[in-house]
Amino acid sequence: MAAQVFVICIFIVWSAVAVTGDQPPSPGVYLGGQFPSLSFDSSFRNLWGPSHQRVDSGLTIWLDRNSGSGFKSLKPFQSGYFGASIKLQSGYTAGVITTLYLSNNQDYPGNHDEIDIEFLGKTFGEPYTLQTNIYVQGSGDGRLIGREMRYHLWFDPAQDFHHYSILWTPSEIIFFVDDVPIRSYPKKISSTFPQRPMWVYGSIWDASSWATDNGRYKADYRYEPFVANFKDFKVSGCGDSICHPDSASSSSLTGQQRVAMQWVQSRYMVYDYCRDNSKDHSLTPECGAS
Repeated sequence: MAAQVFVICIFIVWSAVAVTGDQPPSPGVYLGGQFPSLSFDSSFRNLWGPSHQRVDSGLTIWLDRNSGSGFKSLKPFQSGYFGASIKLQSGYTAGVITTLYLSNNQDYPGNHDEIDIEFLGKTFGEPYTLQTNIYVQGSGDGRLIGREMRYHLWFDPAQDFHHYSILWTPSEIIFFVDDVPIRSYPKKISSTFPQRPMWVYGSIWDASSWATDNGRYKADYRYEPFVANFKDFKVSGCGDSICHPDSASSSSLTGQQRVAMQWVQSRYMVYDYCRDNSKDHSLTPECGAS
């Protein structure tokens, strides 16, 4: 019996090491540390659902059967670095979306651009899905032309805060998790790259029609409220209509950063729109561009 207990203990310890030890290689460059952390009130305002938002040392927003909540930056940007540390809710969150994104949908309704970080809610025992997406010149309006890449993460985003960010330069968009690049979207074709100023947004809302397993699992308000916590906002970029290529660090990824990104994509990427044969890739010509 003692031997059995010893074996079980060893297995538990090994399992814990296996999970926590699965970390990406160092990217070598820690971009987030180059920008100051900002308070919510200095850079954002509530956009909707004010009764479902609380500002203290950070920002808490929540969704219940009455409302969700959203916020918006005080000014638009032409390019820059945008991020926040976010902690999600554990348990059943299917149908619920928590977002940090750039958009000009209020300036160009029906013809907008958008760069998304979206956390897709989950059922019990399943991991969160982090979805990155890009819409250009109305591809998110009417007939949707999505450029989604989705990931499971090497940690539980409900256990602690982690930093999620977007670097948008005149030549490339890069998504980061804790300074590790997970996706690069270079400007290959002008028509498929956002170039108009955008605002920074965040929100939590009910997207039961599609968020979890293509809408199979809906938001269940027996588990309300669904809460998302934000802090350490990073908003630094060019707010003018004219931006120079060196604005907000325009350099591309280093070799070490690319190794880290390839590590993440090979282990944790679960969907790539360019590899989806059900999509009409004549609408996403960048998939075939060299």
